[in-house]
Amino acid sequence: MYEYIIGKIVKITPRYLVLECNGIGYLIYVANPFRYQVDQVAEQKIYVHQAVREQEMTLYGFYDEAEKQLFLKLLNVSGIGPKSALAILASEDHSGLINAIEQEDDGYLTNFPGIGKKTAKQIILDLKGKLTELTQVQMLGQQGITLTKEPTPYLTETLEALNALGYTKTEIKKVAKKLEDYQGDSTDAYLRQALRLLMKK
Repeated sequence: MYEYIIGKIVKITPRYLVLECNGIGYLIYVANPFRYQVDQVAEQKIYVHQAVREQEMTLYGFYDEAEKQLFLKLLNVSGIGPKSALAILASEDHSGLINAIEQEDDGYLTNFPGIGKKTAKQIILDLKGKLTELTQVQMLGQQGITLTKEPTPYLTETLEALNALGYTKTEIKKVAKKLEDYQGDSTDAYLRQALRLLMKK
C-alpha cells in the first residue's frame, strides 16, 4: 500500500521510530533506529512495507529502496519473519550477507539471532542467485549485564537495541564488555560496532 512516507522523525526507541506526516504519527519498526535522528524541522524519507495480519497492521521502515527489497526477499524464505529479517538488516555489511549466500556460507548466516543451521541453509536455497541486482546498489545496512565501568547512554541504548533485535543475553554480555572502551559519538556508532563484533564471533 505504501512505498515511502516523508515526514519528521519525532521519536526514536530501540525497536521503532515515530514519523509524523500531516498530523499523523506513524510507528515504524526499523532495523537500526539510531541510524536516524529526531528532527522537528527537516523532513526525512522512510521506505516502508505494510504487513497485514488478522489482528494488526504493522509498518516496517528502511533507509533506502535496496534495503526494503532485501527485507522482502528475506520474508519469502521459510522460517524468516519480520523480526528475524530486521535483525539481519541491522548489520551494515549487506554485501557480506549477499556474498555469504552466494558462497553458501551457512556459518556466517548463523551469526544472526534466531538463525540456526536449518534456516541458514534455507536462506541459501531460496536466495542464492536472486540477490545479484542488489549488489549493484549502495546499501547502507541488557538485562543482568554487569560492566566494570558505568555505561554511557549510547551503550545502554545499544544494549537495549540488541535485545530488541533478538540477540541472547550471553551474546549481548560479551559484546558489552568489548564496547566499554569504545569511543563512539552516537548510539548509531555504538550499535554498528556491536553488530560488527557479533558477526566476527
